[in-house]
Amino acid sequence: MPLSQQDKKRLRRIGHHLKPVLISGDKGLTETFLEELEGRLEDHELIKVKINASTREQRAGMVESLCESTGADLVQRIGNIALIYRAAAKPDPKLSNVLRADV
Repeated sequence: MPLSQQDKKRLRRIGHHLKPVLISGDKGLTETFLEELEGRLEDHELIKVKINASTREQRAGMVESLCESTGADLVQRIGNIALIYRAAAKPDPKLSNVLRADV
């Protein structure tokens, strides 16, 4: 189910202070990068990813394929930084950015 505008607004507020936890390299979206992204999404639920691509269209394509492959929702994209969210199966209150912000 896609995120509502109200949910996106709340997640943008939570994600504003976050730093990118993953940075794509010259090789793009490799299998290793996607595996690491899966782990980070399961731990933190809401993360920022920095996409290194030369053109705006390449960045947009990479973010779209990243979200499709992980099942995550794009909350916001500004320049080469994407804020993505995927609810964890068993969220950890100590690691989840969403649960820690609600406390």
